[in-house]
Amino acid sequence: MKILTVSSLYPNANEPKHGIFVRNRLTHLLKHFPDVEAKVIAPVPWFPIKLNWGPFAQYAKFAGVPAHEKRDGLDVYHPRYLVIPKIGMHLTPYFMRRSIEKQARKLIKQGYDFELIDGHYFFPDGVAIAGVAQSLSKPFTCTARGTDINLIPQQPKAREKITRVAELAGACITVCEALKTSLLSFARVGDKAFALRNGVDLGFFTPTNEREQQILKQQQWRVPNNKKLIVSVGHLVERKGHYLVIDAMKSLPDCHLVIAGDGPDRGALQKQVEEAGLASRVTFAGALSQDELKVLYQAADTLVLASSREGWANVLLEAMACGTAVVATNLWGTPEVVAKPEAGVLVERNVGALVQGINQLTASPPSRADTRAYAEGFDWYDTSKGQYDIFTRLVGKNT
Repeated sequence: MKILTVSSLYPNANEPKHGIFVRNRLTHLLKHFPDVEAKVIAPVPWFPIKLNWGPFAQYAKFAGVPAHEKRDGLDVYHPRYLVIPKIGMHLTPYFMRRSIEKQARKLIKQGYDFELIDGHYFFPDGVAIAGVAQSLSKPFTCTARGTDINLIPQQPKAREKITRVAELAGACITVCEALKTSLLSFARVGDKAFALRNGVDLGFFTPTNEREQQILKQQQWRVPNNKKLIVSVGHLVERKGHYLVIDAMKSLPDCHLVIAGDGPDRGALQKQVEEAGLASRVTFAGALSQDELKVLYQAADTLVLASSREGWANVLLEAMACGTAVVATNLWGTPEVVAKPEAGVLVERNVGALVQGINQLTASPPSRADTRAYAEGFDWYDTSKGQYDIFTRLVGKNT
């Protein structure tokens, strides 16, 4: 079976962690089902003015992305599409469609006549993918990942287009049951909707026992054993809630916080830390590689996720696979991840609740072995099998 994975959320040479969750799902599908062959189209924005300030800054990072690269042994193509900042939201699917279709036709001409498009993110990607699929007479699936279902549909025009994508798709996949329920509330796609949660790489994210964790905490992060190492991981933007965790630290004198990530709010967060007199107990680690994140999880006493919205937060399972229980805000797919005491604690999104949750978990944590055992229930095979069954059925229908 030949598939074409299409998503603007996919790693590239400039941003190797961009959309890594799409990459992970695809590589595990290929690992578990070697009869599947795949190529990837991951379009990137093109803008004629390369500036690193104002509304253009977010596009500068794509300037040097190669048109083609090999990642994990896969051919990954990065055609450009035009983006008009601020006013171009509803034009973007049109420009994206043109770039994707041009590259897809080129692949077909070169001999890769794929049987199905594996699409990700309903808007703008899904709108573009649906148009390409119709033009090429190919079945397609679209996977919802969070804001494309729990935020963007609040705009009526976007909601209408997302509904149309869902109706045209051979299958609509969501990364949690909560997103599936939300999709079904406005798109009547019935038995075409499937919840296939993300998994965790249990061979990569490996656990530490209590003694090993204490040693790592001291050696890697210089945190004494009489203090708890709390970690907050994610892009430095409001919705990730790092500022709430910083505020919580005022009431957690026995904790040291490491914030892993980068983003536009870094300066404001550092100022918040300084003004609160927390500079000696808060470390900004910057953007970490997967290898570095693994070591951080292995050293941590608790991971805290204070997001305002999440489809399926991969950092939760990654931490658990390393033996670290979590404190996480009780929303969207998170209760499906943190479903037992061994996993951690769910809290409301406010400083008081975070303090209470962290104190509860650090005072009486589950064993690291129990947390790891819980994470082992989330390997990738079931998700890969679900994908494979859906793809096989759609390809069968098309032949």
